[in-house]
Amino acid sequence: MLIGIIAISKNFAIGRGGKLPWHYSEDLKFFKRTTVGNVVVMGSTTWRSIGKALPERENIVLSRSTELELPDGVLRMSSVDEVIEFDEQDGRDVFVIGGASVYKAFADVIDRWIVTEIPETIDDADTFMPRDFLDEFEGEDVIDLEDNLRVRILHRRRD
Repeated sequence: MLIGIIAISKNFAIGRGGKLPWHYSEDLKFFKRTTVGNVVVMGSTTWRSIGKALPERENIVLSRSTELELPDGVLRMSSVDEVIEFDEQDGRDVFVIGGASVYKAFADVIDRWIVTEIPETIDDADTFMPRDFLDEFEGEDVIDLEDNLRVRILHRRRD
C-alpha cells in the first residue's frame, strides 16, 4: 500500500529552507513508530536534509540523476512506476515521506494519508502543500498526540 505521511501547519506549510519549520518530538516519535519495518520513499532534497538512511526501514530515493551518491542499502529509483512495481512485489507498506515534488508525483496513486496537524501558522515557510490535496480522501481515524498534535488518517474515496 502506498501511504503519504506528512506533518502540515495550519497554513499548509511543510518546509522552510529544506527542513521542517518546527520541532515536535512527539511527531518524530509517531513517524518512527509508524514507518519502522516498512519502506520510505523520499526525493533527493529530503534525502540531503535527513543526511542518512532512516534505520530499520528500507530507504528509497526517487531521483532521475545517476550522479546521486547513496550508501549501500539505499535504493535509487527513477520513477513513480518503479516504486509502484516495488510496492506490488514487496509486501510492506511504502510510505511517501516528501518533499513537495515527490508528494505531487505520487498524488494520484497514494491510497492513504497520515497527516499530523501542526498547531502553528508558519509565515516564513517556503514549501506548501496544495489546499486541495486531500479532496479525494475521507476520514478513517483520528489520533491525539501530546503537544496538542492531532493525526488524521484518511483513505482514498472509492466512488
